[in-house]
Amino acid sequence: MAKQPESHSFMDMFEKFGKELKMPKVDVDAILDHHRKNLEALEKSAKATAAGASSIMARQREMVEESLHEIAEMAQSYRTPGMPKEMMAKQADFARKSFEAAVKNTGEVAEMMKKSGGESLDILRERIKEAMSEIRQGYDKKG
Repeated sequence: MAKQPESHSFMDMFEKFGKELKMPKVDVDAILDHHRKNLEALEKSAKATAAGASSIMARQREMVEESLHEIAEMAQSYRTPGMPKEMMAKQADFARKSFEAAVKNTGEVAEMMKKSGGESLDILRERIKEAMSEIRQGYDKKG
């Protein structure tokens, strides 16, 4: 019967390679745990970003609905006959209100984006701090 070739897992081959090079033993579980935590942090960050984007989209939709409602009200007021001076005053008032609402809405959306981005970055910053601590602890064990 033909001899079956020995099958080695990737980890076995990596360990054998390390022994042959007389490298220090690698704690594979620690490495895998480290990368698992990195992936979890990326996932949390992505979820925070997605939640922020959803909130922004919902708020922008509300803003558009409010604007359409105001436009409909303005259109109704134009149907009633009035003096040209009154019509111009209404148009100027509407333009002023529209501008103020646009500035307010832009500021609100910008603040929401800042908060969402900040939450996402905070998650990643925290993971980087943890990773640096893990690396320091690994060196302290060897020293």
